[in-house]
Amino acid sequence: MLIIKIIFWLLFAFVLYEYIGYALLLIILVFFKKLFISNKIEGNTNLPDVTLFVTAYNEKDYIESKVENSFSLNYPANKLHFLWVTDGSDDGTPELLSKYKEIEVLHNTERAGKINAMNRGMKYVKTPIVIFCDANTLLSKDSVIEIVNAFKNPKVGCVAGEKKIVNKDSDTAAGSGEGIYWKYESLLKKLDSELHTTVGAAGELFAIRTELFNDVEPDTLLDDFILSMRIAINGYKIKYVPKAYATEKSSANINEELKRKIRIAAGAVQSFFRLTTALNPFHDILLAFQFFSHKVLRWLITPFILPFVLLLNVHIVVFSNNSNIIYFVILLLQIIFYMLAFVGWAIRNSKIRLKLVFVPYYIFMMNYASWLGLFRYLSGKQSVNWERAKRAM
Repeated sequence: MLIIKIIFWLLFAFVLYEYIGYALLLIILVFFKKLFISNKIEGNTNLPDVTLFVTAYNEKDYIESKVENSFSLNYPANKLHFLWVTDGSDDGTPELLSKYKEIEVLHNTERAGKINAMNRGMKYVKTPIVIFCDANTLLSKDSVIEIVNAFKNPKVGCVAGEKKIVNKDSDTAAGSGEGIYWKYESLLKKLDSELHTTVGAAGELFAIRTELFNDVEPDTLLDDFILSMRIAINGYKIKYVPKAYATEKSSANINEELKRKIRIAAGAVQSFFRLTTALNPFHDILLAFQFFSHKVLRWLITPFILPFVLLLNVHIVVFSNNSNIIYFVILLLQIIFYMLAFVGWAIRNSKIRLKLVFVPYYIFMMNYASWLGLFRYLSGKQSVNWERAKRAM
């Protein structure tokens, strides 16, 4: 029984660290760093030319609002360039874009996935900074200037913007869960950035120094994550800039959100094998610590030990003759969590104001997606051609 208890506490410690401990540790480390290290950077005040790079597949419904938003960004018009790569689009997307003379459109009838479009399109980028964003996201007015200011630090090779989900007074499980999740994720990104470097960037909005771009393997599932993390591996920082944000609507329903999470989970497994250097403490000890704590634990370890934590807890409570009360408390908390997750599932399509009700179900769904994503990746069934999740109206 002693061995079982030791294993239980080791696994439980991983779970506790992933969901609570890492954030608390970051807060402490960042606090002490600010006491002794100044982050003030003096850089070039000249504004460089910037390319706003959008990859699009059948995005005709978003073009008008996206273009209007892009043209309204607070940056000198003669220094902001627009490039759209519309490979495979057959819904009139290239034709609609062609009426905007300010936009350079690269179209190819063959659809080979987002990363292939990025690899092809980057050959046409002539500016020192390129900003990637999605066709269905709207950028904050000062996004470009905020990103450019972050690049004044020569150690910054990539800038990660913030993803914001449109808030509603009441929402379903998909909208509530995704919105709350991204608020917590944004906090971790901010703390990661202040400590050392943000761990990867989200494709909704991120930027890189053009000279640091290298073609990414054509079968890559998480192009934004692989591209940004390789820049970090090469010794540059990924700076998180929350004032530069992209706004989009939540997934239309929990099935659409699950589909998205499964792809992310499959991509996480692939990324682990392609970013092993990031886990090498002799290469960059802080990056290794952050990568393991923020990403590897979340996607590749915690989801697979949660069932064992529950089973071991039950075994200890049932079969141990002298169990400490703490085992009963932890088991009770787990049972409550799974009961709340079930309630969230039962009312997943109901729009309610008390959005926290959906948090246990969303966490359960994310971990379930990790199992499915692992099987999807190992079976080779995850296509590089991603069907974008339907968004709420």
